[in-house]
Amino acid sequence: MKIGIIGLGTVGSAIATALYNTGLVREMVLIDRDDKRALATSEDLGAAAAFGFDINIRPGNYRDLKGAEIVIVAAGANQLPGETRTDLLHKNAAVIRDIIPQLVKVADKNVKIIIVTNPLDVMVMLATELSGLPASQVIGTGTMLDSARLRALLSRQFSLSPASIDAYVLGEHGDSSVLNWSAATIGGLSIPEFVKQSKNSLTIAAKKTIEHRVRNAAYEIIKGRKATWDGIAAATANLVRCIAEDARRVLTVSVVENKIALSLPRIVGADGARQTLIPNMDASESRALKQSAETIKKNYVKLGRVK
Repeated sequence: MKIGIIGLGTVGSAIATALYNTGLVREMVLIDRDDKRALATSEDLGAAAAFGFDINIRPGNYRDLKGAEIVIVAAGANQLPGETRTDLLHKNAAVIRDIIPQLVKVADKNVKIIIVTNPLDVMVMLATELSGLPASQVIGTGTMLDSARLRALLSRQFSLSPASIDAYVLGEHGDSSVLNWSAATIGGLSIPEFVKQSKNSLTIAAKKTIEHRVRNAAYEIIKGRKATWDGIAAATANLVRCIAEDARRVLTVSVVENKIALSLPRIVGADGARQTLIPNMDASESRALKQSAETIKKNYVKLGRVK
């Protein structure tokens, strides 16, 4: 499989490493506005091939993306301490406006574009509009990482493996995200029924703490680490694997549907993210999801004319 990565900052470089470690990729083209950084990244990661998978890793330009099955866009400014994802809106929109037209000029018509740049959902909408590709082929990592954080926190709460927990975060990859408690299950049981049968505890206070930690995880990590990269790199690699292997897994990715990009459970395979599932939600979750959609729409409108 041939993969392209555009943007080799902290996140893009971590994604390149995560993809290398999957063993799925045979050719990786690395593009950055700083040619020296692209070369250095390809040399550093290329040396790792001596200890693992054989892979052709090289710096390149947009012409080198011809034949790539997946191109990952990780370019743009990262959140700084005290910034929200929305604070990045205009400067990262300019980045997407520069990248996507150049990409689609050379890319195959069946290419899958994965958007990692924040604010994620608005950038997915912008990239879809600019690319002219089917919405199913322009996929944001969405709330995959948020959902993983929710499962990790629940696993600690109940002393269980996260693999035993089925729980999703919906809506915006941002401050208006919606924790879908109504559809969360453990061993086929709702959370309240699991708590009852296992004689565990999930107080209102503990639940609110989990919600706060899911929504604020990025801010806390940025305070201590200046940036986030490992979690999103793992999520991106998982998304690439699902496409490459036609796994048809359900992931909370963000694609444009009904003129809005937000995260819902979607079946992801070789043809992209084509089928959306609507999970059970109580009235408050439904209202929160609508409010989340409105937040995304308002931010998209702030960009003005796309073309």
